[in-house]
Amino acid sequence: MICKELLNPRSIVICGASSDIHKPGGKALKNLLESNFKGTIYAVNPKETEVQGVKCYTKVDDLPQVDCAILCIAAKFCAQTVDVLTQQKGTKGFIIISAGFSEENAEGAAIEKHIVDSINAVGGSLIGPNCTGFLNTNYAGCFDTPIPKLDPHGVDFITGSGATAVFIKEYGISNGLTFNSVWAVGNSAQIGIEDVLEHLDESFDPEKSSRVIMLYMEKVGDPQRLLKHSRSLINKGCHIAAIKSGGSAAGSRAASSHTGALATNDAAVDALFRKAGIVRCQNRQELTTVCGVFMYPEIKGNRCAVITHAGGPAVMLTDVLSNGGMEVPSLKEHPASPALLEKLYAGSSVGNPIDFLATGTAEQLGYIIDAVENEYTDIDFSVVIFGSPGLFSNREVYKLLAEKMKTCKKPIFPVLPSIINVKDEIQEFIDGGHINFPEECVLGNAICKVYHTPKPQPEHVELPAVDVARIRKTIDRCKDGWMEISDYNELFDAAGISRKKSVEVSKKEDALAFAKEVGCGKDMPLVMKVVGPLHKSDVGGVTLGVKDLDTVAKEFDRLIVIPETYAVEMYPMLDGTDVYIGAIRDPKFGHQIFFGLGGIFIEVLKDVQSAIAPITAAEAKEMLTHLRGYKILQGVRGQEPVNIDLYADQIARVSALVQAAPEIAEIDLNPLLGNPRYVTAVDARIRLEK
Repeated sequence: MICKELLNPRSIVICGASSDIHKPGGKALKNLLESNFKGTIYAVNPKETEVQGVKCYTKVDDLPQVDCAILCIAAKFCAQTVDVLTQQKGTKGFIIISAGFSEENAEGAAIEKHIVDSINAVGGSLIGPNCTGFLNTNYAGCFDTPIPKLDPHGVDFITGSGATAVFIKEYGISNGLTFNSVWAVGNSAQIGIEDVLEHLDESFDPEKSSRVIMLYMEKVGDPQRLLKHSRSLINKGCHIAAIKSGGSAAGSRAASSHTGALATNDAAVDALFRKAGIVRCQNRQELTTVCGVFMYPEIKGNRCAVITHAGGPAVMLTDVLSNGGMEVPSLKEHPASPALLEKLYAGSSVGNPIDFLATGTAEQLGYIIDAVENEYTDIDFSVVIFGSPGLFSNREVYKLLAEKMKTCKKPIFPVLPSIINVKDEIQEFIDGGHINFPEECVLGNAICKVYHTPKPQPEHVELPAVDVARIRKTIDRCKDGWMEISDYNELFDAAGISRKKSVEVSKKEDALAFAKEVGCGKDMPLVMKVVGPLHKSDVGGVTLGVKDLDTVAKEFDRLIVIPETYAVEMYPMLDGTDVYIGAIRDPKFGHQIFFGLGGIFIEVLKDVQSAIAPITAAEAKEMLTHLRGYKILQGVRGQEPVNIDLYADQIARVSALVQAAPEIAEIDLNPLLGNPRYVTAVDARIRLEK
C-alpha cells in the first residue's frame, strides 16, 4: 500500500525551494501554498532564510520531523538528502522532481537504487524521480500547471509522462473535466502505474472513490497486475481509459511463423486491454473525450437521437455513429412526431436528426428533449448540438439544457461548438459542473468506443478438458526447437485438437504403401507436401489432388530434392474454408492466442483477432464476429459455412494446451479446413522453449 504520509501528510518540505517561480523549486512551493494543504510547510535552500513567505532552512539536518518531502535539487545531492530525511526526520512520503537518474546513465541508476532502498527501509513511498509530481484533493505536490479543479468524483489520472500530463490536463480542463488525483510517476523507480492501480483497487470505497481512471503509458511493466487490478476496479463500477503509445514498431521476435509476424507488442496490448475492459484511446483528445463520456450516465443501448439546429454537424455525427455500430433510427413515422413538429418552426424536421433550425429556441429544445425522454421509447440517449453564429446569446438554451441533463433519465451529451462566439456562456455551462464536447465527430467516436468495449473477462474460466498428464509426458521428453510431426500430433490428440491423419515418409516405397493403404484414387485424392521448408508453397512444395500411384511416385521424387526438405508429408485431401489458430508466448503478457482467416489470406489480409490466454469458446465465438471476413465463415455464394461452434472449441483447446504446457513458445495451425462437419488442422508447427 502507498503510505499515508504521501497521500495525506501533516507536513511537507520543499528541498530546493526558490523565490523564482520559473524554477521547479519555486513553482512547486507556489503550487503547494495555493493548494488545499492545511498542514505545515517547510523550505530548504542554503542561500535563503525565507522563500515566498516560508521560513527557509539551510540544510535538511536542521528540519523538525516532517512527513513528506518534495525534492527539486540536483540528482547528486538527492541520495544524501533522502538518507537524512528517512533516518533522522521520520519522512516517508517522497516526490522527487529532479532528473539525472536511471534515464540518463549508470551512475544515475545507482543513485536511484540507493534512494529506493532507503525509502523502502522505512516503509515509505516514492513518486519519481524525473517527474512533474503528484497532486490530490489534499495538496499539490507538483511544479507544473495548470492545477485542475479538484473533485473527489473527478478523474484519477496516472501517467508515465509529465509533459503529456500537462497537455492532457489542459485539454480536459478547458472542456470541464475535473480531477481527483494526478500521478506523474516519471521513472517509476518504486511506484509505477500498476502500483497506483493496485492502491486504487485495494483502497476503493464505493461512496468516496472516483469512478473514472485515465492512463497514459509508454510501457506495460507488469501486464498481469494491470489486468488484475483493472478488472477488479471495473467490476466495482469504475471506468478506465488508456493510451499506450510506442506501439508502431514491429516486435523484436524473428518472424519464424505467421504467428510470430502477427505478435507485435501492440497486438498484445490490444488483447490485454480488451480482456481487462479498458477503453483504448489513440490521442489526448480521444482520451479526455472518453473520460468525459464516462462522467455522464451510462449508455444502456445503441440508439441515439441527434438534436440540432445546424444540419452539417448532425449529418457528420450521424455518419460517425452509424459507421461505429450505433443506430440513429428514423423517427419520421413515429406517432409522437406530428405533435412535436407542430411545436417547432416551419421547415423543421423530426426525422432524426431532429433539426429545429438556426432560429430554434430554448423552449423548442425543451419540447424535443421531453419527447425523446418520454415518447420516443426506441431511443436510448441523445446528443444535442447547439452553437451560435454570434448574433445572440445562447445562455437560455444552455441553462435549459443543463436543467434537462439533471432531470432526464436518458443520457444527454452536449456539443457546444462555438468556443469563441459564445465562450462566456459555455464557460458558465462548464462552471455549473458539466462537460462540453466541442467536436461532434470526436464525441461520436468516443461513444462508439465506450459502448463497444466489452466488460472484463472473468478471472477464472472453464476451459475444455485436456489430458494434462499426456501433454506433460510429451513436453518433458522433447527438446527445445521445432517439434517433430509425431510429437506435436501427440499434443494435439491429448488436447482434443482435430488434425488430419498423415504420415511423414522419406522413402518412395513408404509413400506408395500409404497411398495403397488409404485407397488413393478419384474418391480419395491425397495431398503431398515437403517437410522442412517454412513456406512450402513458395518453393513449390505442395501438391494437391494426387489420384493415382504413378503421380505419387513422380511427386515424391520431385518434392524430396527441394532444398531443406528431409521428408514428405502425405494425407487424404480435406475440403473447406481456410482458417487459422496460433499462439505465442510473451515473457510479460503470457500466451497470446490468434485466430481468423487462414491460408494465404493471413499474409495478405491479416484479418485476425487476438486474446490473452486463457480464452473460452464463448469468448472466441463472440470475437469471431468482429472479423472483417466473418461473412466468409458464414458461407457466401454457395460456399459451405464453417462450423463456428467447432472452430471456437478448437481455439479454446489451443488455449488449454498452452496453459498445460507453458514451455510452448509458438504454435502455428495454418490452415485448418472448416466446413459444417469439421474444423481440422492440415498444417501445423510447434516450437518449444523450456
